[in-house]
Amino acid sequence: MHGHPFSAPMLNAALAFPALAQFVPYQRFRDTHLAHHQDATLTDPYDDPESHYLARGDWDGLPGWLRLVLDTNNTLVGRLFIGPIVGQTVWMGADWRAARSGNRRVIHGWLMHLPAVAMVVAVVLLSPMPLTAYLGASYLGLSLLKIRRFLEHQAHEKARGRTVVIDDRRALALLFLSNNLHAVHDLHPRVPWYRLPELYRADPQRHLSLNEGYRYPSYAEIFARHLLQAKDPVPHPLLRLEPSVAVAEAVHPVGPLITHDPALEAR
Repeated sequence: MHGHPFSAPMLNAALAFPALAQFVPYQRFRDTHLAHHQDATLTDPYDDPESHYLARGDWDGLPGWLRLVLDTNNTLVGRLFIGPIVGQTVWMGADWRAARSGNRRVIHGWLMHLPAVAMVVAVVLLSPMPLTAYLGASYLGLSLLKIRRFLEHQAHEKARGRTVVIDDRRALALLFLSNNLHAVHDLHPRVPWYRLPELYRADPQRHLSLNEGYRYPSYAEIFARHLLQAKDPVPHPLLRLEPSVAVAEAVHPVGPLITHDPALEAR
C-alpha cells in the first residue's frame, strides 16, 4: 500500500489475495491507512480513521457500561483480549453506515473482499484444521497487532510529537516489520520496512528530536508500564473538546502520501 515492492498498485494488491485476514478488506485498510498518514490530523477523533480517541462530547454521551469497556480497552491487557472486538465493531460499523449512505468505494472494497474470504474458508473446511482453530488463530493475530498499535500515537500539541519510536530489535520488532520505528515510517512512508532500522540507526537523535522524544526502549517496558495501566484517557485531552457536531463518516479516499525525503525514498 506504500508503493513497494511494485510500483503498480494492482500488483501490490495482488500480494494480499486471497484474504487471509478475513475481517479486514485490503482495499478498505489501504484507504483508511493512507488517510491516517495525513500528519496534521493524527489522533483526531474524526479525521484520523485509526484514532483510538473519542471527542469529549461523544464520550460524555456514552452509557457507563460502554465507558467501562473503552477504559478497559485502553489498557494493554484489555487491548489484547477485547481490542479486536472493539476495533472491528467501531470500524465495521462506520463502513456499514457509509455503505448504506451509498459510498461506492466502501461498497466496492467489501464486495471484492467477500469472495476472497470465501475461498480461504472453503480451503479450511476441506483441510484437517477445524474452522474454530482457524478463527481462533485469526483473533490471536488481531490481538498481536494491537500490541503494535497500542501506543504508536499519543495526544500532543505538535503533530510531529504524536508518533512513537520503540527502540526494540527483538521478535516483536520483526513481526511488526519494523513498525516499532513508527515515527521513522511516518517520515518516510515509501521506504521499505526492512530499511527503516538502518535509516533510524544512522541518526537516532534526529528522529527523536523530530518526534519530541516520544520513545520507549522496548516492548518489555511497555508491558511493564501499561499491562494494567491505561496509557491515556479515551476522550482526547487536546482536540474536539467542544460538543460534537455531525460529520461525514468513513469517506477515506486514497490521497497522496506525505513524503519528506524524496531523494532517499527514490533509492
